[in-house]
Amino acid sequence: MLRPTTDVLADVQAFEARASDADLDDLRARLAAARLPEAETVYRAGPGPRRWDQGVPLSDLVELVDYWRTAYDWRSFEARLDRIGQFRTTIDDLGIHFLHRRSARADATALILTHGWPGSIAEFADIVDELADPGDADLPAFHVVVPSLPGFGYSDKPRTTGWGTEKIAAAWVELMGRLGYRRFVAHGGDWGGNITTVLGGRFPEHVLGIHTTFAESPPGMTTDGLAAAERRWAEETHDFWHHRAAYAKQQATRPQTIGYSLVDSPVGLLAWILDKFAEWSDTEDSPFETISRDRILDDVTLYWLTRSGASSARIYYESHNSLDPELRVDVPSAVTVYPRDIEKYPRPWAEQRFRQIVRWRSPERGGHFPSLEVTADFVQDLREGLAAVLAAQP
Repeated sequence: MLRPTTDVLADVQAFEARASDADLDDLRARLAAARLPEAETVYRAGPGPRRWDQGVPLSDLVELVDYWRTAYDWRSFEARLDRIGQFRTTIDDLGIHFLHRRSARADATALILTHGWPGSIAEFADIVDELADPGDADLPAFHVVVPSLPGFGYSDKPRTTGWGTEKIAAAWVELMGRLGYRRFVAHGGDWGGNITTVLGGRFPEHVLGIHTTFAESPPGMTTDGLAAAERRWAEETHDFWHHRAAYAKQQATRPQTIGYSLVDSPVGLLAWILDKFAEWSDTEDSPFETISRDRILDDVTLYWLTRSGASSARIYYESHNSLDPELRVDVPSAVTVYPRDIEKYPRPWAEQRFRQIVRWRSPERGGHFPSLEVTADFVQDLREGLAAVLAAQP
């Protein structure tokens, strides 16, 4: 339940998010009563990614469900969000929830961080303070804003169509303006990367520059002239969309149908999301090699308690393959391509859309969730990328 407390700025209210004890008891009861299928028929001795050939292995799920029911502490996550600062505002008749942490530094720059699916604000909760007050005057500082996408978390669920990435980007400009940030930098990956691209391309008068882990090129690019590594990236991206993207097709065409299961069954929701953390992380056997159980359960429990399984899936219905082929980003851009991410576009392709790439980096490790997988490296890269963006200002 959300309870407004005090006015912060015009049209912005501070909020606390509190799950009721009854909702938490219901979650534990559903977990205890879960009906599970038999074990997968393709058995591969671990460790190794082939154990996941048919999806989440039964043994892994049973262990995590037991931990979720008996040991996981949701109240600790609520307290972390409260310490950062939670707020809500209404834009185009839709309530938008966001975290907001102002830096103590007078030279701080406003920064908006946008998550994707199956992520949430949980992806950034552990790095907000470090970005706002790094403790070293030589490091850049930021006023950090982390909104929940429409239909995700404590943001409202759209009741009509139309809330695609273009409208979300426009809403983010309005949000930042209400907070007093007329000009700002932006970061995102996954859908957040798509929205960040729209921000940079459509609103250069407000966006100083961007950092993204998802620099989608225009369609129709050729592999002619690409280096071997770049060609491999293109092949891997093609393979992902043709052989491993059934989830996206489902959510883009029938989000309501899968939504019933995701809102009704916590085990079904957990498996649907855990499968992506496993497949998209830079690990050999399990996502828990780099991401703690608690951090993944923070994310999944947020989806569960806000009943956002269906509403979050609809971003695919609204925006799948919708990025304007003609959109160009002229503001300074920093791009980081992690080796185990699911979509990797070669720099010659990305340069056709992002016209002023001031920093391009390909780390040695990391996957689709770098803020959770390689947290320290991600923060350093984000700082350095945004520093390059700011240094490129006229």
